Amino acid sequence: MSLSVTRASAETLAVSTWGGSFRDLIEQTIAKKFTAETGVKVEYVTGGTIDRLNDARLDEGDPSSDVTFTTSHIGWLYADNGLFEKLDFSKIPNAEHLVAQARISPYHIGVWAYVYSIAYRPSMIPPGFRFESWNDLWSPKLKGLVSAPDFDPSHLIAVACKLDGVNIADWRQATPKLLALLPNFKAFYTNDANGEQMLSTGESPVAIMLSMNAYHMKAEGAAIDFVIPREGAVLGVDTIAINKGSRKVDLAYKFINIALDVLVQTKITEMKKSSPVVEGVVLPEKLKSVPGILTSPQEWQQQTIIIPDRLRARDIAEWRAWFAENMISR
Repeated sequence: MSLSVTRASAETLAVSTWGGSFRDLIEQTIAKKFTAETGVKVEYVTGGTIDRLNDARLDEGDPSSDVTFTTSHIGWLYADNGLFEKLDFSKIPNAEHLVAQARISPYHIGVWAYVYSIAYRPSMIPPGFRFESWNDLWSPKLKGLVSAPDFDPSHLIAVACKLDGVNIADWRQATPKLLALLPNFKAFYTNDANGEQMLSTGESPVAIMLSMNAYHMKAEGAAIDFVIPREGAVLGVDTIAINKGSRKVDLAYKFINIALDVLVQTKITEMKKSSPVVEGVVLPEKLKSVPGILTSPQEWQQQTIIIPDRLRARDIAEWRAWFAENMISR
C-alpha cells in the first residue's frame, strides 16, 4: 500500500493555462481536490493564449502538457489542427449537467464563463448618465472617455452588429456604427492590467471590460460600477481539453470531471465572480444578483450576446486588422 501511494505522489499532471490569478484559481480549486483524491501533483505550463497555441503546434504528437485551458474560440484552432483528444463523455459524468452554452465541441467544454460589458467610474461621467443600452456608449456626452482592448475587437464588433440588426458573419455592414464611436475613445489598452489602471486612475473612466476584472477591482476598493445593458453582454467561456498524445489521459479525465464538480464550480464562482457552467450550483444570496453572474437558463439566454466560436476563430485576425487600421490608428 505504501509503495503505491509513493508512486502516485511522485506522478504529475501537466496543465497548460494562463499565469497569475488564473493559475492560482486552478490551483486552489480544481487541482487541490484532484491532488487530494489522486495523490497526483499538478504542474503548470503558463503563457498567453496564442503563445501556448503556437507551442502546442510545435509539440504536436509529443505535448508538453496533458490538459489545456483556453478560450472557447481558440480551442477550435487547437481542435481543427488535431491537437485535442475527442472527449469520451462517459468518463466525465459531471458533464451531464453542463449548461448548453458550455457544450462547445466534441473536443473542448466550458469550465467557467464571464461577460464583457461596461465598467465605469460614476463620479467621472456626466451626472445622471445611465447605461441602459449599448447605444448609450455612443452618446456625445462620453466624448473622449471610453477605452477598450486593442487585442480583441470581437466584443465591439458583436455589439455593433447587434445594434444594427446585422448577422456577425456580415460584420462589415456594421462598420459605420463602429466608426461613429471613434470620438468617444480615449485610449485602447494593451492588456487587462493596463485597462484596469486606466479605469482606476480615471484616465479612461468608461471601459469595455471583462466582468471578472471589474469585480477584482471592486474587491480592491475601486469606486466603479459594472452594468449589463438591456441587449445583453458579450459572453466569454473558458474551456478545458485533453492534449492529443497525452500519456495520462485517465488522469486528465479525472481532472476535468473534478473541474465540473458542483462544489468546485461554487468555489470558482465565489473567487472570480464568474458564472458556473453546470446546473445545480447553489450560490450565496450576495452573488445571485451580481451583474454578469448567470444563474438560470433565462439569464444565460436573455443577458448574453453570443459570438459563434468557430466563426470568431476564423475571422478574428481579419477583425483585428480592420480595427487596428480604422479605429486604433486614427
